[in-house]
Amino acid sequence: MKSDTPTVFIVDDDSSVRDSLAMLVRSIALETETYGSAVEFLRMYAVDRCGCLLLDLRMPGMSGLDLQSRLVDMGSSLPIVFLTAHGDVSTAVQAMKVGAVDFIQKPYRDQELLDKIQHAVDKHGRLLREATEHQKVQARLETLTAREREIMHMVVEGKANKVIAGELQIGQRTVEIHRARVMEKTQATSLADLVRMVMESMR
Repeated sequence: MKSDTPTVFIVDDDSSVRDSLAMLVRSIALETETYGSAVEFLRMYAVDRCGCLLLDLRMPGMSGLDLQSRLVDMGSSLPIVFLTAHGDVSTAVQAMKVGAVDFIQKPYRDQELLDKIQHAVDKHGRLLREATEHQKVQARLETLTAREREIMHMVVEGKANKVIAGELQIGQRTVEIHRARVMEKTQATSLADLVRMVMESMR
């Protein structure tokens, strides 16, 4: 189930920790979902959900690191903030090298944790919006014919209609028609906008 509402997913095997974290997160008007194990979370999670994951590093069964690895394999961009005990700092640093956005040591200061959560949620929202825009651009570009695509790349290279016509050995009016169709199909509002789309599609 896709939801555009940011959700803070809390995964910790200690129910009292889950409850206190959920209460804290809801104090800044963010939605929460709590899970007692990594397996329970994975059963409910969909990769297009927006938010962040507040994850205990050490849990029985599937550990926080194991869950992180599974999410990476799923292609998830969900940012992870690890909750760690004092002795786990080196492990948490290793987790950040794999992609976790942050870690915080227990006992934590409420405001510090909330700041990290808000930062992670905002970052993920931007990532998902960029991914959605990228998909839209790709879909528009795929509507172009081979000739329109060829002319589009020449336009983006800065070549004038007359030059394009000469290189392709077609009439200048034909180039103008193709160029107009490219702008219409891609919904580009200007040459600069078209250039941005082409560059975006190459990422």
